[in-house]
Amino acid sequence: MTTSTTPNPRHPPPPAHPPAHDDLRDFYENPAVPVASGPSRTLRQARVLATALGPAPATEHPRTILDIGCGDATAAATASPLLTGHRIIGVDWSQDALTRARTHLPYTVRGELTALPLHTASADAVLFSEVIEHLVDPDTALAEIRRVLRPGGHLMLSTPNLAAWYNRALLLVGVQPVFSEVSLRAIHGRPGKEVVGHLRLYTPRALREFVTAAGFEVVGLKGAPFHGVPRALRPLDRLACARPPLASILLLHARKT
Repeated sequence: MTTSTTPNPRHPPPPAHPPAHDDLRDFYENPAVPVASGPSRTLRQARVLATALGPAPATEHPRTILDIGCGDATAAATASPLLTGHRIIGVDWSQDALTRARTHLPYTVRGELTALPLHTASADAVLFSEVIEHLVDPDTALAEIRRVLRPGGHLMLSTPNLAAWYNRALLLVGVQPVFSEVSLRAIHGRPGKEVVGHLRLYTPRALREFVTAAGFEVVGLKGAPFHGVPRALRPLDRLACARPPLASILLLHARKT
């Protein structure tokens, strides 16, 4: 297959209507931009997908899973032991990311979320991990994902939770919520040291409504911890996962209707 790349926290796909300046594209092409996900989220997501797909069929073609926004594919490598027998294809628009992804994945495709270079109804599942918060045009992205999924195909989407337990407290005292950003050049008004380029943030309710409006049926919503939480607060962050509306990361499982 040809090689390619789509959105990931480090390399989201270019917007359908790019900004007048190249600042945003240059930002996401920079290898120094940190990846904002972790193994805990990846494993939780992979377990849900493995249960939904079931065992790989022995006599049929392997099911196809697209990791859209795969970046360097470290997340796919973490998930792959739970998805044995299924074919995982990494998709990203950054050639640099795809070059690194090939050390973990045998199949990669280079493409943009505004027009994925994939046949209609060609995938059984899509992993869309910490990508949607980086997009200028998430509506077109979900429309393209829906197009490439087979009827009943699975969407596993993860994104930071605007209503995470600590963000509720921060807003009460007038502090910018974690995950939100007002600049691509520096941190202003919120905790943290790294700019990661978040443009969209969702509460659980908003995410459910948005995905449903895009033509999916929401099957479930779970929570996952955030690796950037201070060590002393991590037990509390893990505890919050039991209640997704308070969790740091939202893990949404939906099916194409």
